[in-house]
Amino acid sequence: MRPVEIKDGVHWIGAVDWNCRNFHGYALSSKGTTYNAFYIEDEKKVLVDTVPAEFESQFICSLSHLTKLEEIDYIVVNHLEPDHAGCLARMVELCKPEKIFVSPMGGKALNTFFNCEDWPVHVIKPGEEVSIGKRTLRFYETRMLHWPDNMFTYVPEEKILFTSDAFGQNWATSERFADEVSKEVVDDLMTQYFANIITPYAPKVAKTIETFQGLNLELDMVCPDHGLMFRGDDVGYALEKYKELAAQIPKNKAVIFYDSMWKSTERMANAIASGIASEGVSVRVMSVKANHHSDIMSEVFESAAVVIGSPTHNNGILPGMADALTYVKGLRPQGKIGACFGSFGWSGECVKILGDWLEKMNMEIIEPGIKAKNRPDHDTLKDCFEMGVNIAKAVKEKTGK
Repeated sequence: MRPVEIKDGVHWIGAVDWNCRNFHGYALSSKGTTYNAFYIEDEKKVLVDTVPAEFESQFICSLSHLTKLEEIDYIVVNHLEPDHAGCLARMVELCKPEKIFVSPMGGKALNTFFNCEDWPVHVIKPGEEVSIGKRTLRFYETRMLHWPDNMFTYVPEEKILFTSDAFGQNWATSERFADEVSKEVVDDLMTQYFANIITPYAPKVAKTIETFQGLNLELDMVCPDHGLMFRGDDVGYALEKYKELAAQIPKNKAVIFYDSMWKSTERMANAIASGIASEGVSVRVMSVKANHHSDIMSEVFESAAVVIGSPTHNNGILPGMADALTYVKGLRPQGKIGACFGSFGWSGECVKILGDWLEKMNMEIIEPGIKAKNRPDHDTLKDCFEMGVNIAKAVKEKTGK
């Protein structure tokens, strides 16, 4: 894509990855993603972040439309992950910048990514300001949003905040701003991104947002490194949305995810879902064979109750279920109600194992697990329905609905 001027003398020079389908382990369906990077024209010419190495030629071409590479004075590295610093070594070679700005944690990690002994690295102090002419760069350390080295760069004269991974979404579009597309889609994609990338660091997000609002920064534009940027009234929307996501306030909703060998566990899942729905609580039923673990996590993130099921398999649970549970556990969702169920042929360990998973995820187990030998009979399915009713009542109590 050609450069896009987002403010006078400030250009987007990123790359659109139309074909990306897996991002950090979560599925992007047909959405793809965008890697945003920026160029600021001033007395000092500044490059803010780069793009993955596979887009290097496109990136160099885009930047070359605006300036000669050897005239770049400063490079700002808000984040060292290869989707944002993939072209950094090449740009250092071509631009020979006066300074490369990194966070304190970025300074410690830089040499684990690059042979950078002779690079002009400047490790910023949080809140440090650097004049680039008529504009100023001000740096803020934002550890664990979502790596230790993340930082924000603020340009007060333009009221622009470059936020690295924070406020991002995975979406490949020809549009650059959220006000150019459906707000409902942006909202959904922000939630998916947060659920699958940022959730473990939600307390850090809440604290960072609170800190930045306390600084009373004038903000006219928030520019993440993925997806669409926010301007005007959408800046307030983005900040409030992140506060909401960080709070992990559940909806009046339950998710059931399960694996099944001969449909017995599946029948139990459907009976539980019927019980939940009978109480007016929304429910989503997801087979791990038919749904990617990241789509399951997006539903877990929004749900008040998480109900899991598997048959016993080799004295354990089915591998697909173990995969989904490992992924969800790693993202550490908070404040969930939990319940479990399953079927078995002879040894029957499934419910205990699933219960252990719920406990490890600090979920509040509200129902004893139900298990059926070989196939659920009428009475067992009735018990499953009643479990669903009880789960729904607990959800309504939790959400106040």
